[in-house]
Amino acid sequence: MSEADRVRWHCRRGLLELDLILGRFMDRHYEGLDEEARAAFRDLLEQPDNDLLDWALGRSAPAETRYRRLVDLLRFS
Repeated sequence: MSEADRVRWHCRRGLLELDLILGRFMDRHYEGLDEEARAAFRDLLEQPDNDLLDWALGRSAPAETRYRRLVDLLRFS
């Protein structure tokens, strides 16, 4: 199993809306990220589902600045 496949599996969440957003991000952006951004995305996936969904929908923003570019990509994917 490739790294991208493992990350894609980790994108499966308890909220259908979040599954769709993260799946679309993987399809459109993941392969184009540098290793630092990929590591930040893997760390981002450790956050609670409700926080991720709020960030992706623009209801709130992550406190950690290293997530902000990724959240922008999630939001506009």
